[in-house]
Amino acid sequence: MPNAKVLKEKQRIVEELTGKLRCQAGVLVDYSGITVNEDTEMRVKMREANVDYAVVKNTLMRFAIKNVGFDAFDPILNGTTSLAVSDDDPVAPARIIKEYADKFANYFEIKGGFIDGRILSAEEVTALAAIPPLPILRAQVLGTLLAPITSLAIVLKAIAENGGPAADAEPAEAAADAEPAEAAAEPEPVEAAAEPEPEAPKKKPAAKKAAAKPAPEEPAVDAAPSE
Repeated sequence: MPNAKVLKEKQRIVEELTGKLRCQAGVLVDYSGITVNEDTEMRVKMREANVDYAVVKNTLMRFAIKNVGFDAFDPILNGTTSLAVSDDDPVAPARIIKEYADKFANYFEIKGGFIDGRILSAEEVTALAAIPPLPILRAQVLGTLLAPITSLAIVLKAIAENGGPAADAEPAEAAADAEPAEAAAEPEPVEAAAEPEPEAPKKKPAAKKAAAKPAPEEPAVDAAPSE
């Protein structure tokens, strides 16, 4: 029977594991066969991403999973087990573990995981690992939100570099000023020439009167007979 000191230490470890299982996300791994150098390299990368990584005992882990309702993990708690958890980036544990599972495929295997209290299968952990890191994801979302504002800023900058709206108004004003000049230069429309009044039909020259016939000569009056 374990003494009180050993029992107390085990209780402390169970409480610590229970706290880790309450983190935002985590992954359980079978790490059998990994070398010390490989393990050190992976731990450094975990620390850089603010991921807590530690080897755990299956017997103590079983107590911890009961405390948080993760009993579905019981069947995978065999062989060697390590736990990677994070409260900063829910994707980081899955992403880094997946990287090393691909790198050391023969002896580094994903058992399962969790995110926001939901149990994940090994396949779901792999799918989660495909999501970009949180800083990149935030940048992508922010970029999508700022795209319209950026476009507006570019347009405003272009207007400012070209002299602003006043510069655009100048050609319009010049055109307006030019309009009267052009109007003045434009010849006045010629009034339609008055249509010539129809000429009175010319009188046909009167036919020459027939040459007057000589009046018949009156018979000469015979001198009165002398008495």
